[in-house]
Amino acid sequence: MKFSENWLRTFVNPPFASRELADALTMSGLEVEGIESVAPAFDGVVVGEVLEVLKHPNADRLTVCRINTGAAPLQVVCGAPNARAGVRVALAQVGAKLPRMEIMRAKVRGVESGGMLCSAAELGISDDSGGLLLLPADAPIGADIRHYLELDDQLFTIKPTPNRGDCLSVFGVAREVTAITGSALIPVETSVQANIADQVDIAVEDKIACPRYCGRIVRGVNARAATPRWMVQRLERSGLRSISAIVDITNYVMLEFGQPLHAFDFAHVKGRIHVRRGRKDERVKLLNEQEIALDPGLLVIADDRKPLALAGIMGGMESAVTPVTRDILLESAFFDPAVIAGKSRLLGLGSESSFRFERGVDFAATRQAMERATRLVLDICGGNPGPVCDAGAVLPLRRPVRLRRARALRLLGIELSSAQISEVLHRLGFAFEEQGDEFVVTPPSYRFDLAIEEDLIEEVARIHGYDQIPAKQPTARVAMLPASETRVSAKALRRVMVMRDYQEIVSYSFVDRLWELDFCANSDAVTLINPIAAHCDVMRSSLLGSLVDCLKLNLSRQQERVRLFEIGRCFTRATSGYRQVMKLGGITYGQAVPEQWGVAKRRVDFYDVKSDLEALIAPGKARFERKQHPALHPGRAAHLTLNETQIGWVGELHPHLWQKYDLPFAPIAFELNLDEIARRTPVIYQEFSRQPQVQRDMAVEVAQNVSVQAMLDALKRGAPSIVFEVALFDVYRGKGIDSDKKSVAFRILLQDTLKTLTDAEVEAAQQRMLQVLQEQFQAKLRK
Repeated sequence: MKFSENWLRTFVNPPFASRELADALTMSGLEVEGIESVAPAFDGVVVGEVLEVLKHPNADRLTVCRINTGAAPLQVVCGAPNARAGVRVALAQVGAKLPRMEIMRAKVRGVESGGMLCSAAELGISDDSGGLLLLPADAPIGADIRHYLELDDQLFTIKPTPNRGDCLSVFGVAREVTAITGSALIPVETSVQANIADQVDIAVEDKIACPRYCGRIVRGVNARAATPRWMVQRLERSGLRSISAIVDITNYVMLEFGQPLHAFDFAHVKGRIHVRRGRKDERVKLLNEQEIALDPGLLVIADDRKPLALAGIMGGMESAVTPVTRDILLESAFFDPAVIAGKSRLLGLGSESSFRFERGVDFAATRQAMERATRLVLDICGGNPGPVCDAGAVLPLRRPVRLRRARALRLLGIELSSAQISEVLHRLGFAFEEQGDEFVVTPPSYRFDLAIEEDLIEEVARIHGYDQIPAKQPTARVAMLPASETRVSAKALRRVMVMRDYQEIVSYSFVDRLWELDFCANSDAVTLINPIAAHCDVMRSSLLGSLVDCLKLNLSRQQERVRLFEIGRCFTRATSGYRQVMKLGGITYGQAVPEQWGVAKRRVDFYDVKSDLEALIAPGKARFERKQHPALHPGRAAHLTLNETQIGWVGELHPHLWQKYDLPFAPIAFELNLDEIARRTPVIYQEFSRQPQVQRDMAVEVAQNVSVQAMLDALKRGAPSIVFEVALFDVYRGKGIDSDKKSVAFRILLQDTLKTLTDAEVEAAQQRMLQVLQEQFQAKLRK
C-alpha cells in the first residue's frame, strides 16, 4: 500500500523525520518497503499567469508569452501547444535549477526569453511531456511551486502482513503511529444530518455472508463537479487515478478508512436492495466491462429485477454513476471475509475492495465511513441526503482474551511491570480490565488477528520495541543424542547427493495440472479450491515436473551441465482423505563429468545415475528391474526394489516429453520414496578370513532376451557356500556371436573361512554354477 506522508500527518504528527518514522513502523512489524520523493530536487519555479500569447516572428511552432509573476511581467518563448492567455502555469525563472538543466537568459530564434514554462515531465512530477503543466485558476501567482503542490511530500510504501488488514488505510497506519510514538490521534468529523425522508428498503437474505449493510440516498448531486485538487493529488500519490468526483470520493474514503464503498445511480435501482447469492441463470456486466456468469458461490447486490454488483468485489456497469446522474445510492457494508476470499482470483479480476474485504474490515466503522463519504459528496457535488438505512444481523463477537503478566515475561524473556503492560494496551486503544497481574482484553472491531494470549504478548513486544529486548545467549544442557542405526536422516541423504555433484532445489507443491498429466498420467490430481495462480491449481504427486521446469530455466541461462535434486512432499488421493509422501527426486543433463583434458566427453547415461542411486542407498542393495513409466523412455527405464519393496524409478525422459518441453536431448531422471531409502538394516561386521581368495571368470552365451539380473539372482541362489561374490563384468554382442545371442561374463570370488581351497573344490563350484545357467537359461559356455 502506498500513501502520502503529508496525508498521514493530518491524522497524527509525531516529531519524527520521514526516515525515523519509517524505521519506527518497520521495527513495530509494519514493514516500510520504500520511501520516495514526489518530485526530484529543483528550485526557482513559481506560479505564473499567462497574460498574452503572440506568434513567434521567426518560428511557426513557437509562441512568445507574457507572464505575470506578481512583479514586472516576463517575456518567455514557449513551444507547448496548450499555452493560452489566462492559464496559470509553472514558470522556471532565470537561475532556476531543474532536474536536467539550469535556466539561463537566452535568445530563441532572435527573441529574448527570460525563463521557461514547464511541463510535468520537466519538473520530474510525471512522464507527461505533451504540454505545459496547467495549474488551477486559484493558484496564487508568484508562489513557490514546490510549496503549492506539496512536492516535498514523501511517498511511503508499506507491506502489511495478511493478518493486518486494519493497516490497509491511512487512518489505520495513523492508529499504529499513535501506538508506537504516543502522539495524539486527530479525529475526523463525519456526522451528517438527513434533510430528506427518502430511504431505500434493504433485504439482507444471507445474513451470515453480510452481517451489516448500510445504504443512503443522496438526491440532486452534480456528477459533473470537478474533484478538488487536494483529493486528486492524494489519490494519485496512492496509485489511483481520478475518474469522477463521486467515484473519487468512494475511493478516497476507502484509502482513508479502509472501508470500501460503492455509489449506484439510483435511477437504475428498481425496488428494494437485495443482498443475496447469485443464481445460475444470471449474468452481470462489471465496471471493467467483463461479463460474469453468476452462481450460488458468489454474493451479489441486486434490486427486484437483476443483479447490480458483485458484493465486495466490483460494481456493475448498468448502475454505474455517469455525468448525467442526479440521484445516487451510497453503499457501505461488512462482508464475511470467508465469502469474499479467493473470488477475485477465481474470476480473473482483482480490486482494491476485494483485497480489503477478504482480510477483514472494521464492521464497527461501516456507518462512520458512510457518513464521511456523504459529507464529501455534499461538499463537492452538493445534494440532499436521506437517512442511513442500517440492515444486518449478528456482527462478529469479540471474545475477551486473558493476558497473564507471568506468561508474557516467560515468552519475551524481559521484565515488564503491570504498569508497562497497561500503558501498551492503552496506547493500542484496547479495552481491558486489570485483575492484579492479569489483563482481560477485548480486541477492537478492526483487529481480526487477536484471538489468543500469544497474540496480545506479540502486541506488547512490538509496541515496547523489539530493539528494546536484549539479545541473550541461550543456555541449555548439552547431551549427545542417540544416533539410530536403522534410519538415515534427510540431511545425510542431502550430503550424499551433494557429494555426487548434485545441487538442491526447492519448488512449490502447487503445480500445473498439465504436469500431472504429462509426467504421471494422473487425471485425478488433488485440486486446490483457492490456487495462488491459475497455473498452480493442483498438488503435485511427483517432483519430476518441477525438476524439468528448473532444468529448462538453467538451460535458458546457458548452463550446459545440470544435476539437480529435491526433497519434497507429494500428494495423492487415498481411500479416505489424502496421502502425503516425502520423496527424493533428481535429474541430470549434459556431460557425465565437467569438461577436462583427462576424460573424453560423453553424455550422462542411465548407468551414471544408477551408480549415484547405489551410493545413496548403500549399504542396501537395490534391484533395478525394467518397467514402464508414463514419463520415461519405454526401453530405458527401471523400477527400484529394496527388501522386496518398490521404492522408486529411474530412466531417460520419454522422447515426446523432452521434445514437448524444448529440451535439446533427453535428461536422466529418478524419484525415490524417502521413507523407504532412509531405512537401514544394521550392518553386521564379520572378521576377515585369513584364507586366500580364488577368482574365476566365466563367460556364457545366452539368448538376447535373457535378463542379466535374473542370471545373477539364479547364480546367487544356486552357488555353493564357498562362493561369496558374483558380479557381472562384461556383456558382448558382435563378431563371433550369433545375432540372436549375447555373451555375458561373470567374475566369481571364492573363499573358505577355515582353510585354503583346493583346485577340485573350486572346479566343482564353478561347474555347479555353470549347471545352474544351463538348466535355467540354456546357457552355453564360451571358450
